[in-house]
Amino acid sequence: MRVGLFIPCYVDQMYPQVGIATLHLLEKYGCEVEYPADQTCCGQPMANSGFEHLTQGCNDLFIKNFSEFEYIVCPSGSCTLHIKDHLHGGDGIRKKIYELVEFLTDVLKVESLDASFPHKVGLHQSCHGQRGLKMSQMTELVAPPFSKPEKLLKMVKGIELIELTRKDECCGFGGTFCVAEEAVSVKMGKDRVADHIHHGAEYITGADMSCLMHLEGILRRQKSPIRVKHIAEILDSKG
Repeated sequence: MRVGLFIPCYVDQMYPQVGIATLHLLEKYGCEVEYPADQTCCGQPMANSGFEHLTQGCNDLFIKNFSEFEYIVCPSGSCTLHIKDHLHGGDGIRKKIYELVEFLTDVLKVESLDASFPHKVGLHQSCHGQRGLKMSQMTELVAPPFSKPEKLLKMVKGIELIELTRKDECCGFGGTFCVAEEAVSVKMGKDRVADHIHHGAEYITGADMSCLMHLEGILRRQKSPIRVKHIAEILDSKG
């Protein structure tokens, strides 16, 4: 199948290894992957700041870049959800864009992984993935509870997934929320970090690098040895 690889701005600029790991995974499972070189921001920051009416240029470029592909895959739940819910003029595209984890589980039907990561790992369930894309439902209201990221991580050799006390809680990043409400954002992030520390995590992973970036900043300021790693990197890891 022919896949267009959509890489968010902050991944492209600060965490390129996440995009590379995503490419490796897709190719490993037989996808023909292409990366439109002139792709830019999807427009989510502007839309979240109340300026969605100014994002048409982003919409038009996205449609131009990705309309020809059978599928579009992105290693970010928030950017994927933005395109699904807010792309104007691209109804066909909105139906064929997938976040990486849901593409691996729902489209490629991955049942085994050639990956190894012998570490204690805490999984952060990001809000856009959990509540928007329905990639996980971890409450007693859903029987049985499920998590697509957790399903894939359990296929990784040597990994020890820790149990968190508040596994469905927001990290506090929220895009521009962390700028407008800095104190609240940081306190929420500290709570999530404390939960992982309490349960002995060596790494924190998740499907949204934006959330992990927020937690990474808190960990660094605390001089913590705990590191963050996007789920694509772990699923593509050899230990």
